[in-house]
Order: sequence, then structure tokens, then C-alpha cells
Amino acid sequence: MDPKSAMSELATGPILSTIVYSAIGLVMYLIAFWIICKISPFSVRKEIEIDQNTSLGIIIGAVMLGLSIIIASAMH
Repeated sequence: MDPKSAMSELATGPILSTIVYSAIGLVMYLIAFWIICKISPFSVRKEIEIDQNTSLGIIIGAVMLGLSIIIASAMH
């Protein structure tokens, strides 16, 4: 086996697992955001975009940041 093919076999595993874990993390992130939008008693988009509700934006950002940390630590 030549060194070039051995190097490509070694690099394929981590790259493929990184892509798979990133896709799983993004899907989980989008599902969580969709759930937050569905369970809220008001339109999240309207509150943030039209009414300029900064506090709601901060709260949703904090929830998403916390979820991102949990997903990253679970994948690590």
C-alpha cells in the first residue's frame, strides 16, 4: 500500500464523522427552535422583527446557546 492511499484512508474517518455529527447537531438545533416557536403563545418572529422585543431575543439566544453547549458536549 502506498503512503498516499494510507493518508487518505486516515483522513476520511474523522472528516466523515465531523460532517455527520455537525448535521445531527444542526437538525437537533432546528427542531429545538421549532418547538420553542410552537409552544410560545405568541409569534416569535413578529415579536422580534416587528415589535423589536429585545428581551425575547436575548432569552431565545440564551436558550439556543445553552442547547448548543449541551449538543457539543454530548458529541465530544
